[in-house]
Amino acid sequence: MQDTQTALPADRSDCNCLALRQAARHVSQIYDRHLAAAGLKATQYAILARLNRLGPLSINALARLMVMDRTTLGRAIRPLERDGLLAVGPGEDGRIRSLRLTAAGRQRLKAAARKWREAQSEFEKAFGANEAEALRNVLRRVISATGG
Repeated sequence: MQDTQTALPADRSDCNCLALRQAARHVSQIYDRHLAAAGLKATQYAILARLNRLGPLSINALARLMVMDRTTLGRAIRPLERDGLLAVGPGEDGRIRSLRLTAAGRQRLKAAARKWREAQSEFEKAFGANEAEALRNVLRRVISATGG
């Protein structure tokens, strides 16, 4: 007799994590395809947009806001720094590194905004604008309920 507490599900389609990750990859592909014309990936666009909205942030603060670990964020910002879209400099004290958007970063973000709107529109046409809004609200609840 199998212990129902430790038994693996027969069908992995009921796995919340897998379903969320697959959906996230699919949606990211839509945004990446559109943003490629502006020379950005969806994650890079999100980083630039966050810095544009909030101003300079420490790497740790940005990682927390983006729900990313510091190492993953470090890999994502390297090409942005290399391309002069953001600058990494000293923060409030010598131990903290701060990220700020450069003028070139603001220009690229502005150019990419049209592509982001195209991706947003493609998703909303396929999924439904009301459903997309409801999905964002549910996902915000997921983040808040799981410690985000």
